[in-house]
Amino acid sequence: MATRDPRHSNALVYDHPLVQHKLTGLRAKATNHADFRRLLNEVAGLMAYEVCSGLPTREVSIETPVATAKGRVLVTPVTIVPILRAGLAMTDGLLSLFPEARVGHIGIYRDEATAKPVTYYSKLPDEIALGPVILVDPMLATGGSAAHAVEILQQLGVKTIQLVCLVAAPEGLAVMQRLHPDVMVHTAAIDERLNEKCYIVPGLGDAGDRIFGTH
Repeated sequence: MATRDPRHSNALVYDHPLVQHKLTGLRAKATNHADFRRLLNEVAGLMAYEVCSGLPTREVSIETPVATAKGRVLVTPVTIVPILRAGLAMTDGLLSLFPEARVGHIGIYRDEATAKPVTYYSKLPDEIALGPVILVDPMLATGGSAAHAVEILQQLGVKTIQLVCLVAAPEGLAVMQRLHPDVMVHTAAIDERLNEKCYIVPGLGDAGDRIFGTH
């Protein structure tokens, strides 16, 4: 379902037919915000299975209605952290797979004067460092916001971070590779480039506006 991109060692691309089918719907300009939101959550849910494949487990003994049996459970708590605001739209898709996951939030904007990311909101679970974090943002464009969010999590002691996005630009992947080579980027597509306004080409426009109907 996911293959490592030969051009970017830090990227896993999800080429599953259902993921690509739904991505086409998300790219289409004619898709309304309700369908855009639904498709985004569906893609996140499809990707979540593979994203979570490496989570550590331990053996437990349980009682079924018939007999004692051995089973496996997750060893550590998992935290999903969407980058506001667009990342919110992928969170439910991940939670549908494991609703017991905790959810934190990081809000970041770019300072127009310095072009540097600025944190305007951060609310994360206590002891977040006890387990892995899945960082969520539909678009990886310049990589500035994602790299900044990773720094926030690492400062709290988080050791294992994975980034889940819908579409990634080569420029953003290069930034993540340079600053955070240990963070794997899970994406449905690696697009051509960024344009002069730092929009991903061909991309799908402003994800936040299309999710919330504000465009």
